[in-house]
Amino acid sequence: MNILVLGATGRVGNQIVTYALHERHHVTVLARTPEKIQKNNENLTIFPGNVLNKNDIVDVMHGIDVVISALNTDGTTTLSESMPLIIGAMENEGIKRIITVGTAGILQSKTTPNLLRYQSSDSKRKSTRAAKEHHKVYDMLKQSTLEWTIVCPTYLPDGEKVGNYRIERNYLPEGGAEISVADTAEFTFKQINASDYIKSRVGIAY
Repeated sequence: MNILVLGATGRVGNQIVTYALHERHHVTVLARTPEKIQKNNENLTIFPGNVLNKNDIVDVMHGIDVVISALNTDGTTTLSESMPLIIGAMENEGIKRIITVGTAGILQSKTTPNLLRYQSSDSKRKSTRAAKEHHKVYDMLKQSTLEWTIVCPTYLPDGEKVGNYRIERNYLPEGGAEISVADTAEFTFKQINASDYIKSRVGIAY
């Protein structure tokens, strides 16, 4: 399978690339700082470029089967500004499947079901800026023709892969406090062959 990984220089994205190469998929990454990709593999293609450049996004989509976005917010609006370009290029190329890594803040609140967690007392985070960025992306994906899945981890320490975690559609599993980068990346990567959570958010935690 030809997989495009966006955000491959981040913690989750880097692990996703590792899993994909281990299973002998062809992986393409688009990176502003390609030198950060410390991997040599015949199945890895590195495109120097920027997700905010429409031409770069269009060029990198050719021949792709599935897109995985692990782009994070990093105090910017890169996430919400790049998603319309990504969706447009995918729709033009006829690529249907996208899996993105979001945040538990955009899952439904269990105490106030008509709100998202970041809008309610469920979330203990003082800053809602990152969640608002992910909320914009969620709204864009809902309005697209794509077969999307948003993986929504809670607190993300580095940690080892445990391989045993709880998942719940549209909600954070009860009492879930953390999930490692490695397990989040593994679950996200597995969605390339799964259809259980198409057009859904998925909460993930231990």
